[in-house]
Amino acid sequence: MVEKLEKLLAVKDISKSYVGVQALDRVSLSINRGEIHCLVGENGSGKSTLIKIISGVVKPDEGEIIINGKRFQSLHAIDSISEGIQVIYQDLSLFPNLSIAENISLNQMIERKKRFISWKEIKNIAEREFSNISKELDLDEKVENISIANKQLVAICRALTQDAQLIIMDEPTTAITKREIDCLFSVILDLKKRGISTLFVSHKLSEVLQISNKVTVIRDGKLVGVYNTEGLDHNTLSFYMSGKKIVDSVLDYREKEGQKEPLLEVKNLSKKGNFQDINFKVCSGEIVGITGILGSGRTEIALSLFGLNRPDSGEIYIDGKLAKIKSPQDAIELGLSYLPEDRLNQGLFIKQSIGNNIVVTILQRLLNRFKLFDNSKKYEAAKEWIEELNVITPSLETAAQALSGGNQQRVVIAKWLATDPKVFILNGPTVGIDVASKSNIHNIIKGLANKGMGVIIISDEIPEIIWNCNRIIVIREGRIVKKLNTNEVTEDKLLDILARKSN
Repeated sequence: MVEKLEKLLAVKDISKSYVGVQALDRVSLSINRGEIHCLVGENGSGKSTLIKIISGVVKPDEGEIIINGKRFQSLHAIDSISEGIQVIYQDLSLFPNLSIAENISLNQMIERKKRFISWKEIKNIAEREFSNISKELDLDEKVENISIANKQLVAICRALTQDAQLIIMDEPTTAITKREIDCLFSVILDLKKRGISTLFVSHKLSEVLQISNKVTVIRDGKLVGVYNTEGLDHNTLSFYMSGKKIVDSVLDYREKEGQKEPLLEVKNLSKKGNFQDINFKVCSGEIVGITGILGSGRTEIALSLFGLNRPDSGEIYIDGKLAKIKSPQDAIELGLSYLPEDRLNQGLFIKQSIGNNIVVTILQRLLNRFKLFDNSKKYEAAKEWIEELNVITPSLETAAQALSGGNQQRVVIAKWLATDPKVFILNGPTVGIDVASKSNIHNIIKGLANKGMGVIIISDEIPEIIWNCNRIIVIREGRIVKKLNTNEVTEDKLLDILARKSN
């Protein structure tokens, strides 16, 4: 007989609109004590609005919220915190210049309204909470010096000092490795044993299926349903989220016959502390995947190819000719483009219009015969790429920050495709993007390869690498440890290769 769990949170028939846009329409959600519950939906589905309502930051237009049996029609942030609800957002909201111990203990010290600070007490609080999650860190280390994964542990410990009963985690695995994800999941499972609930928000469906007891799906602001995880699979959950059947197919590996030279060839490329003896080729119409855990050197290799991380030795050939790449401008002129992993900070001028973002890489082409900027040329160039990549926007003048993650990524891709590259390097092309937008981006990438472009995908998402690449290069500690054809490998085999330690 299964013990009935006590209900911790229930939101009933919640509705919320913004200037005529219905963000949520009669959505309900309930979470039991000690339950790991996942909330999924595409970008713009209403997930963030629902989290803000539960945490008391946003007031719903209709509906009620019940926490620990208490009904709230007007929930404030202080009420939510008092009832044991803590939200860990993607930015983690930590103080980088303070120590781990200070970040964990600060809220509790403020709550106690102490006039004098006891450093011993600060450390004791932090030690206690780390002991509760069975982890250890140097509590005197500044937060700015630790990894994203360890910052998450700090954020969890900080939440526990506030007597958290429900911890809401918003996309917690976006920038951490498989090993770090496993560590985070072990902490979440330990919290579950202590009766502490977790609401886990993620785009990574494999993780949703791995960690959760139940899944709530919302689409276009409406509740699709609440499901027991054991009855779901990846395809079913994708369909519930998008309303579409999304089918992926593994690319067949084929040698490129009749091609004398590869588009790109890297020979013995090395940079001290980054990578060593890197050798690989990319042919016309080929998609090459590069994978490895964070810190493996995969991004540093890409930056070197694009002139942002000059190697100490080695050679780069474009169309069989030795290339000297000292800057991104050199790389662009030679036919290389690079899409960075952090689209918000490195890929977009977020407050600028979509049109300006698309043409920023080709400004010289948009000058008239008097060397003045031609707005009509800008409009035509931007309009062409918006239509080509199906960017959904009301206007070219819409700010990039107003778009969904998937549309933002299409704008960044358009910006680089406008340079007419021979080889396109994409670092984390679908980070933080929902399942339907991911499929769309993958189809764009495959379409580029079909037109003869050489493509490099850098990703730690194993399904993305296997389903979208012809060949796979595995990087560990700055070295290539394995080269595989896609039809030779499974997800489990690739995960095993990534998890091995160097001899």
